[in-house]
This record gives sequence, C-alpha cells and structure tokens, in this order.
Amino acid sequence: MASWLVWLAVQVPRYRHATGERRQQLKWLYSGAVVFVISVFAAALASGDSSGLEKTISNLITPLGFAAFAACFAVAVLRYRLYEIDRIISRTLAYAIVTGLLIGLYAGLVLLATRILSVHTPVAVAAATLTAAAVFNPLRHRVQRMVDRRFNRARYDAGQTVMAFAARLKDAVDLDSVRDDLA
Repeated sequence: MASWLVWLAVQVPRYRHATGERRQQLKWLYSGAVVFVISVFAAALASGDSSGLEKTISNLITPLGFAAFAACFAVAVLRYRLYEIDRIISRTLAYAIVTGLLIGLYAGLVLLATRILSVHTPVAVAAATLTAAAVFNPLRHRVQRMVDRRFNRARYDAGQTVMAFAARLKDAVDLDSVRDDLA
C-alpha cells in the first residue's frame, strides 16, 4: 500500500504536466494500474471469513485486475508508443545476439586450449576471457548496425544520408551547391 501511494504521488505531477500523446499514454497506464489495485483490495476484502462462492469470486478478481492492467499497458505501449518499445526491442535483440556469440567464442577458446592444445592452466581460461572481452565492443557495434539496418530502418537510412552528405561536403567547394544539398 505504501509503495503504491508513493508511486501515485510521483505520477500525479507527471500526468498534470503531460500533454498530447504523452498524456494519452499515461491515461492508459494509470487506468490499468487503478483497476489492478482495486481488484487486489477487493480480493483481500472478499477473502476474509467467506463462503465458497465469495472465495471463488475472490480468486477470480485479482487475475482479472492483472489482465486489465496488462491490456491497458499493451495499449499504451503499442498504440501510443510508450517507452519507445522499438528501441528496446532493437537493443534486446542486439545484446542477445552479442551474448550468444561471446558465449560461443569463450567456450570455443576454452575447449581449444584445454582439450586440443592440452593446456590445463588458469592462463588458458584467462586468455579466453580476455579475448572475449576484447571482441565485445567491436562485435556489439557491428551487431547493432545489423539489427538497426533490419529493424530500425529510419535510423539506419538517416545515418546513411548523413554519411553521404558529409562525403559530398568534403569534396564540395561551392557554397551554393552545399546549401542546395543541405536543403
């Protein structure tokens, strides 16, 4: 109850200052949260010394409240793009792919060092760990570009346009042609 009240105290000013689409997102989110909290309180009240019917109703109220919250949250995310879900999905995909590749690289290097080369010292494991750590950032950048090219086309196309403009700008001397390209 206390955490819900603190959450509510933080969200009221946020809602009051929101306008347009952000306010619509918050309306859906808050309405689902209110339905869920009311259903939990109703279930708690109905579960005290109750008969069979009241207990059955009590067991149904909370899941229905949670389902209402999930539906409202889904509308806020999908319809009004709450939390920029496409960016979250892009990052999740990129990190999942990078994690899988790094685990495979690490396991392959450890197996290579211990099984094939018969090096059974902690140095082999340390070398595999350092190699995986060194490969992480370049691999992450390459995979993120690949995922963005596939799933976040607008960002990828904008990056390509800026790179092409920068290349033309390096070769351009005439300011009028640069201004026309920029426009």
